Amino acid sequence: MTRNQIILVIVAIALVAGIFFLPKVVVNEDDKDNLAKGDTETAMPEGHSADDGHGHGEEAATSADPHATTATPEQMMELATVRARYNKATDKQQRTLLATELAEAYTAVAKFDSAGYYFETVAEARPGERIFKKAGDSYFSAFTYAATQERAAEMGVKARTMYEKVLKNNPSDLDAKTNVAMTYIASASPMQGITMLREVIAADPDNEKALFNLGILSVQTKQYDKALGHFEKLVEVNPEHVEGNFYLAVSLAETGQNERAKALFNKVKTMKDDPALAASVDEYLARLN
Repeated sequence: MTRNQIILVIVAIALVAGIFFLPKVVVNEDDKDNLAKGDTETAMPEGHSADDGHGHGEEAATSADPHATTATPEQMMELATVRARYNKATDKQQRTLLATELAEAYTAVAKFDSAGYYFETVAEARPGERIFKKAGDSYFSAFTYAATQERAAEMGVKARTMYEKVLKNNPSDLDAKTNVAMTYIASASPMQGITMLREVIAADPDNEKALFNLGILSVQTKQYDKALGHFEKLVEVNPEHVEGNFYLAVSLAETGQNERAKALFNKVKTMKDDPALAASVDEYLARLN
């Protein structure tokens, strides 16, 4: 099981079918000690790779991770035009404005590492909570879809650095705190992340993102009774949370509550038109029948 699969399942939850590829990081709440042992441009900031798309030609707009969208000819032209203007600009204010344009253009084609770089550039010129959050969100997305363990580690550190600037001024930003937690969980310090998630729940017992991630962590370690509690609370908070309902059904099935699980699995199939979701549900129903 690769680090990329861990991140894709825990953080992105891009496909509900990911339940069958859940990682095996030990996060038993009763065994914290074992868990703690778990495993260029000249202006480019440290940790920024040379394949991020800026300064490497128009084709770089489509050379991101496999989850990146395909850039249209118009988007390619926009990126090339704004890059050229940015590289030629000498006025600091103009370069800051163009960096914002570049960040947004890279976001549109899911080149999140490049978007993070340019949002960070703007934040350095005009520090502020909002722009640091944008940079953090972009790096977090790059972390989520990183193709290698090393790249995930780089982007996780970059995301944390940006989010820490947000949290310094606004400790109540629980979304930023949850994302920081998830980068730690995929690192060599997973307990630090789990502790942060618990702090989020303590501050906001109805926080959907934290409830969901804690539930997933319980599922991946086969602590289905704990997962059941997290997902029951999540579905209580948001009855229309599709993935929450799916994993609640999984938890019910794994704790022997087959009839409740079957009823909920059938309900999940009506909640979203998604072939991957339907396939996962059908596989579980086949096991329960």
